[in-house]
Amino acid sequence: MNQPVRILVVDDTPMNVKLLEGVLTGHGYAVTTAPSGVVALERVREERPDLILLDVVMPEMSGYEVCRRLRAEESTRLLPVVMVT
Repeated sequence: MNQPVRILVVDDTPMNVKLLEGVLTGHGYAVTTAPSGVVALERVREERPDLILLDVVMPEMSGYEVCRRLRAEESTRLLPVVMVT
């Protein structure tokens, strides 16, 4: 049996997270969420998602910075990221 695709939703707006999580879960995806860039980087190491939906504008660390850090690591360099704004 195939494992569902794992998607990490990163957004500091709870309503956006809830919406994306509901839609994606309803389509059979395994969804993990993160409220910030710092937490997102931790979740990537722990959860190993197949795709990241990443908010651009967040406090502490922007989506651009998260993406730069992911691209700097060999293990996440090719991880698909969709920037959401």
